Amino acid sequence: MTGNEIHDVPEYFAPDEQSIGLVVTQTWTPDLPPEGFPLEGGRRLPSITLAYETYGKLNEARDNAILIVHALSGDAHVAGIHSPTDRKAGWWDVMVGPGKSYDTDKYFVICSNILGGCKGSIGPSSINPETGEPYGLDFPMVTIGDMVRAQRLLVDYLGIERLLAITGGSMGGFQALEWAVRFPDRVASVHAIATAARLSTQAIAFDEVGRQAIMADPDWAGGNYYGKSTPKAGLAIARMIGHITYLSDEQMHAKFGRRLQDRETFSYDFKTDFQVESYLKYQGDAFVHRFDANSYLYISKAMDYFDLANGCGSLIEAFEGVQAEFLVVSFTSDWLFPTYQSKEMVRALQANGVPTTFLEIPSTYGHDSFLLPNERLANAVTDFLAHVQQHVRQGHPGRPVSGREVRA
Repeated sequence: MTGNEIHDVPEYFAPDEQSIGLVVTQTWTPDLPPEGFPLEGGRRLPSITLAYETYGKLNEARDNAILIVHALSGDAHVAGIHSPTDRKAGWWDVMVGPGKSYDTDKYFVICSNILGGCKGSIGPSSINPETGEPYGLDFPMVTIGDMVRAQRLLVDYLGIERLLAITGGSMGGFQALEWAVRFPDRVASVHAIATAARLSTQAIAFDEVGRQAIMADPDWAGGNYYGKSTPKAGLAIARMIGHITYLSDEQMHAKFGRRLQDRETFSYDFKTDFQVESYLKYQGDAFVHRFDANSYLYISKAMDYFDLANGCGSLIEAFEGVQAEFLVVSFTSDWLFPTYQSKEMVRALQANGVPTTFLEIPSTYGHDSFLLPNERLANAVTDFLAHVQQHVRQGHPGRPVSGREVRA
């Protein structure tokens, strides 16, 4: 099986000679009990649909499956292209494909669009079966836990009892951590990249400013804008705010400095003077053509709610039942998910005797570093996966005996 969708990826994510090639998006609607799909917020969905893609082949032992989970604005299109004319490949094509770190000649790779999304999975833009109209704000609030429980149904449907690995960066890392804690016997290893066990207060603040920008747009219309003018201005501003947090001061200075855009002197009005202004406007304008504003509200709120230690007393207690081995990766210039948050996870894992490999990678690209070509990250993942697969095939039923160093 193969499948896909489209993500906001830079120009350097063009298909390369190792690209997996043409892929197809699939959708799946599970058979649910009469009560539907219960949500942590207390409500329930009468039905759910997930868009997903798979790459490579599931082996006879069914022990080579890897689930990749995406960040806020991502989707199921993690690698390959949809048509021969596509100019951009999937959002992590640099890491997924034949001979790459997530080697589709060796592994069966799965990626699904999250619950609450707008790229084929059920979300606020989906049709409410009770009204025949898009849900809008009638869509119930979803959590990271809800997303993971839906993914578990998909993994069951694909006939996989235990994932060799679950990997995610940013909000994808939230999901990977949730998988390891909620379904410990279903995960052999976790790759937690540029992420944390909870969203910081500063990050919650940025999310709220983005949401307020959307809701202040007159075209948002209380969330009932489907079939009408969409809140493009508000969503573009939310994306611009978010994109600033994905970059670093050093990279912004190197890329733009104080250089002017298409002019030699200041305009002395409110036109676009600086290159960085033009860049952010481009990012905002591009985003509104591929993403739903209500999904942005719901997903960002789910990120704010996430706290792995909530209800457990401490992060150490949260990791008590974990059976997976961990690879934790941070980047020096990531100020959205700084290294100290990764180290907090590492200490809590080690306190539970969980074999954990930690790697801090020097980078000037900020939070977006995990999406870009990076030899150290690629080598670390390749070696770590090979080690875990060997361990699984040696018949160890749960937590590996010890961690190891990876080539970085």
